[in-house]
Amino acid sequence: MAHKGIGFFDNRGQFFKVPEDAALSDLCALLGKIGEGDSLAPGIAHLMLEKRVEIERIFAELDQMRESVTLADSNVTPIDGKRDRLIS
Repeated sequence: MAHKGIGFFDNRGQFFKVPEDAALSDLCALLGKIGEGDSLAPGIAHLMLEKRVEIERIFAELDQMRESVTLADSNVTPIDGKRDRLIS
């Protein structure tokens, strides 16, 4: 007998039973192939999902630091015109 169910899809349209697996698939695709032989991307993606709170905190802190300090306000001298890369 047929029955109703819930599924989750990654950005490529691949079906997964749980949302974490769909997110892991998207993270792996974003990372691409890492390393020689078998890719390290699946393991890295799993760690990223596992450490999500800590990673988001680090990026939030980075955003706060970027808002509070600009290269023009500091005593740092850009090297070889790389100023834009340092503050973007």
